[in-house]
Amino acid sequence: MIRNKTPLVLIATLAVVLAGCASKPEPRNAPKELRDFDATTELDSDWGRSVGDGLGRARNPIAPARDGGTLFAADASGLVKAIDADSGRQVWQTQLDVDVSSGLTAVAQRVYLGTRNGEVLSLDQENGEIEWRADVPSEVLAAPQATNQLLIVQSGDGTVTALDRRTGDERWAHTSTEPALTLRGTGTPQAIDPVTFVGLGSGRLVTLDNRNGQPIWERRIAVPRGRSEIERLVDLDGQPVLTPDGRLFVTSYNGRVVALEATSGEVQWQRELSSYLTPVLVGDRLYVVDATSHVVALNADTGDELWRNDTLEGRRLTAPAFADGHLVVGDFAGYLHLIDTQNGNLAARTRIDSSGISVRPLTDYRRIYVLANDGHLEALEIRE
Repeated sequence: MIRNKTPLVLIATLAVVLAGCASKPEPRNAPKELRDFDATTELDSDWGRSVGDGLGRARNPIAPARDGGTLFAADASGLVKAIDADSGRQVWQTQLDVDVSSGLTAVAQRVYLGTRNGEVLSLDQENGEIEWRADVPSEVLAAPQATNQLLIVQSGDGTVTALDRRTGDERWAHTSTEPALTLRGTGTPQAIDPVTFVGLGSGRLVTLDNRNGQPIWERRIAVPRGRSEIERLVDLDGQPVLTPDGRLFVTSYNGRVVALEATSGEVQWQRELSSYLTPVLVGDRLYVVDATSHVVALNADTGDELWRNDTLEGRRLTAPAFADGHLVVGDFAGYLHLIDTQNGNLAARTRIDSSGISVRPLTDYRRIYVLANDGHLEALEIRE
């Protein structure tokens, strides 16, 4: 799937290479067949529930969210459900009058989401009632990100809009020039109270002052290379990972993984590795799923590769999550895989749903919540 302003001939060519789910390009490598392995742990299903019709034909990245003991999930047609995370019991559901396109964010008694027609909605966590709705320039694919006072929204044209969390009123907007051709998707901003870190389709990372939306510093993460527009795609579609000690980890498509000093943008290390997915940091290790669906462990201090698992190559893996000593990833055929974080070996596998999995699983210690493309939501427990 792509966003573009290009001729139909080019669109037909790109469809072969980039057709896929939401912001995922089609892997150039054929998917490897799954092979038997010696499992070291087990995955048991606790409950399952349907969330409408799922992610829709476009496979919009409508990832669920959790706040306290409640899960919030939606489908592409605007059905939103609140579900008890322990039992799977439905708390409430509401049908919106708009198509949902973004992941959900649940915080401080509110649920925030974006729509295909460029709206952002705030719902009451208690009953699903709409508290406010606000317009942004275009379709919203990235989950809105909350600070204490603001809701930061990155829309499909690259515009970053800051809304008042209480009222939805616009506080500022930052615009940028996007390339004529990008992956269908946008980076998810990383927002803290003082600043917001934003990845752009141009391969640049910009830090915005949350008081006024003005850039503080900007850094090129990936440089377009190659003769074709496909080869020159350099989107920063993953969310930057920020550490408490002020380090920032950023991935880029057809580019590299970079570690930066967050206050200045100074590069600490960089490694050639193409990825359009958000990495996960656990201790002193950074785990990345690259564009070929290799799972790679890097030393977070140096960028050195510690191990690589290529047994799931081409299987269009989700971004990784972490649960009880394991990485958790889903694939295009609906399998959920657990990978040992210490050695990269497969630890467990189960099939969730044949429609496939394209949004990152939610995790809470040993509990995993997985939303399949057709809307099947399942809770699983890791058992030794």
